[in-house]
Amino acid sequence: MNDVQFDSPIANILIVDDTPDNLYLLSAMLTEQGYDVRCVINGSSAIMGAIADPPDLILLDIRMPQMSGYDVCTQLKASERTRDIPVIFLSALNEVFDKIQAFEVGGVDYITKPFEIREVLARIKNQLNLKAAKSEIQKLNTELEERVQERTKELGRANLRLLHMASHDALTGLPNRVFFMERLMAVLAYTHTHPKSQFGVLFLDCDDFKIVNDSLGHLAGDQLLKAVARRLSACIHPNYTLARFEGDEFTVLLEQIESIDEATLLAQAIQHALSQPFLLYQHEVFINTSIGIVLGTVEYQQPEHLLRDADTAMYQAKASGKARYEVFNREMHTRALTRLKLENDLRRAIDRQEFIVYYQPIICLSTGQISSLEALVRWKHPQQGLVRPDHFIPVAEATGLIIPLGLWVLEKSCNQLKFWQQQAIQRGEIFDITISVNLSVKQFSQPGLIEQIDRVLESLELDSKNLKLEITESAIMDNPDLASEIFQQLKARKIQLSLDDFGTGYSSLSYLHRFPLDILKIDRSFISNLDSMEKNLEVVQAILNLAHHLGMSVVAEGIETQEQLSLLRLLGCELGQGYLFAQPLDPQATETLFLSHPQW
Repeated sequence: MNDVQFDSPIANILIVDDTPDNLYLLSAMLTEQGYDVRCVINGSSAIMGAIADPPDLILLDIRMPQMSGYDVCTQLKASERTRDIPVIFLSALNEVFDKIQAFEVGGVDYITKPFEIREVLARIKNQLNLKAAKSEIQKLNTELEERVQERTKELGRANLRLLHMASHDALTGLPNRVFFMERLMAVLAYTHTHPKSQFGVLFLDCDDFKIVNDSLGHLAGDQLLKAVARRLSACIHPNYTLARFEGDEFTVLLEQIESIDEATLLAQAIQHALSQPFLLYQHEVFINTSIGIVLGTVEYQQPEHLLRDADTAMYQAKASGKARYEVFNREMHTRALTRLKLENDLRRAIDRQEFIVYYQPIICLSTGQISSLEALVRWKHPQQGLVRPDHFIPVAEATGLIIPLGLWVLEKSCNQLKFWQQQAIQRGEIFDITISVNLSVKQFSQPGLIEQIDRVLESLELDSKNLKLEITESAIMDNPDLASEIFQQLKARKIQLSLDDFGTGYSSLSYLHRFPLDILKIDRSFISNLDSMEKNLEVVQAILNLAHHLGMSVVAEGIETQEQLSLLRLLGCELGQGYLFAQPLDPQATETLFLSHPQW
């Protein structure tokens, strides 16, 4: 990534909040990011501290005893020593927050509690960058004034070159962040004097640009950025402002537009232009871009608010599949708050162990008896009850929380299996049911995975052949060499390996023979219409033939009808699971089920 940053010392941030937990959370988070953090618990201390040693930015709680955040901000703005310090207000979601008053007293932004870490960091970064940009402009203007007084016209021309350098990107020649912010502030000011006028802002981010840097090198990445800038320039009307904002991010300002359609048409033209390949050092490279669009109106008070919303829309475009554009709407902000709450609850849930492992039986179709149990995690939320995995697993994956959660599931399910084995010994029975545990993509690529598995098995004195691990195709295809190495180590421990959801991912059949897999699990989408779609029957038969040719057995997922079961038996499928047999059950219900010795 070719980031454009201002050279500055470590930023000093003053946090003002009468709630110690908030101070601790924000202080720890910002200190970890390299900021110099000071904390005070009331308004008078904040004013004295800011005047004595002005910070670069202030995070200011609104509701405090004796002196509110509004009063503190008013006094800070009245002092020449502290009036230029940007103030970001902190407000709880359940408080009445007067935005107009907040901005009237000099606040530049607000953050709602509970905090979303990436949002807090992004807004702080935006304010510090904006302040650095303003300082840079002020510094350059001072230098220009001094040189004009001391030198002649010749120095004046040199000063103009300096100004151009300060406001333009050295790599692409485009206007830079400083220039763009100045222009955006001017357009916003015009809109406030002409309320019927409106404008548009596009925020562009090149999708997967890091791959180019990692594969071809940073010089190739720089050349690609220059080529992208040229193509963007060819799409931009002379009245629009195109800037390289930072790294592989670009921004476009469309002044005095009639409707948002002008912005969306430009976004379409940009994506079409960038869809054509680039030639870099005899390599053909394709690059896409995700674009966020916001309509600028008199409702906006600060330019950074426009960029914040455009950035939110851009990330929505990425989340929706990349290589597309999204227009900002208020629902995006609501979804962001909902996601924030879910993520915060999930972090607390892992610390509090609010999870429970359910088990779904896998049936040997030739005998009709339980062969194995798949461990499936459920979240027992203190307010919402059981939360469906498809609601929280994607968040756990995106935040990396899946790694500690996955290890907990492995430990819990192995411990449960050992308990059932010991109970069977006491009854004088043999417990030959194995346990299947899912490994996420991030778990699979995590260093120390084998050591973690060894530690769990050794601590329980559990035979490794009682454990099966299920992985998806993406875990294999993201790094085939690493996958092969891990598989060999697992096979050496006699741990069986199962490929989950086969047919929904890469389905790179040519790779299957490289890996020592024991089981293929046919995705439920092929089984659900097995009894009514001849095409699905042929696909399932082909998968069975392939698996058997490679020495693997097959599990059919999602069996719900007797007819599906009969067809799978006729096709020679060894194993199956689904609601026809049992839904995922808690440990007690699972035990009751297998003690009844069911047979289907």
